[in-house]
Amino acid sequence: MIHTHQLRRTFGDVVALDGLDLRVAPGEIFGLVGPDGAGKTTTMRLLTGILRPTGGTAQVAGIDVAADPDGLKEQIGYMSQRFGLYPDLTVAENIEFYADIYGVTSRGRAEKIDQLLGFSNLTPFKKRQAGNLSGGMKQKLGLVCALIHTPKVLFLDEPTNGVDPVSRRDFWRILYQLVKDGVTLFVSTAYLDEAERCNRVALVHEGQVLGLGTPDEVKQLMPGVLYEIRTAEPRRTAALLREEFPEAKVGLFGDRVHLAANQSKEVEERATARLKASGLAVESIREIAPSLEDVFVSVVGKTAEPPGSR
Repeated sequence: MIHTHQLRRTFGDVVALDGLDLRVAPGEIFGLVGPDGAGKTTTMRLLTGILRPTGGTAQVAGIDVAADPDGLKEQIGYMSQRFGLYPDLTVAENIEFYADIYGVTSRGRAEKIDQLLGFSNLTPFKKRQAGNLSGGMKQKLGLVCALIHTPKVLFLDEPTNGVDPVSRRDFWRILYQLVKDGVTLFVSTAYLDEAERCNRVALVHEGQVLGLGTPDEVKQLMPGVLYEIRTAEPRRTAALLREEFPEAKVGLFGDRVHLAANQSKEVEERATARLKASGLAVESIREIAPSLEDVFVSVVGKTAEPPGSR
């Protein structure tokens, strides 16, 4: 459903996307995962025909996005990061407006709108002005407007950014239903826990793909052993472990510190000894399976907190 080959986009001397190769199957939830500035939004805009590529090719639903961007619009839905609806119009008026834009015929339109309102639990709010909706309901309204013309592929650019956890869960429930109905989803996110919900993910950083595959396959990119360490002072613990293990990757995850090191029986002993020598009692230290956050820290080679670790 989506096929890119060496897709590239530059802005002057800045390389926003550098040689992207992707294949997304019909009915798949594909996640583009990475921090701010990784190239996620640029990728979205290229695949939706908003930007022209500097190099390479991209096809969506069998359409060349650079050669026929107008034809592409009939096959896709796009929900950008920012709330792009009209705050002075009601929920129902916004949906009617987008139905007009997409050329949805009057035949069956009312039934389609009622179906989408019920699908998103927005029926009780259809007369409310969009500007008076909560963040979660605004995102649902944006999704409904992107679905009004029944697209084959739906592009969602960080759709749950800034949305409360309950609304995030409801939003993903809706996305799963869309997949059951045959829609292909291309989702960008900085929440790496959300990436676990995708069938496959591409881990991107500075315009390049660092890992591609199912979440479990991407986790295999992380070599060695991962330890979870708990103390009363996690930030200080992380700093001390970076000094003790300069070759290792250390990440801070709330009240826990993750240490990725080459497999060694001495790691636990050295870590415990260093922390105790600095006056820190180790509450627990154990080997754990890596998450996508851990993989990001490992493959990028940074010791800062990973994206989405909120």
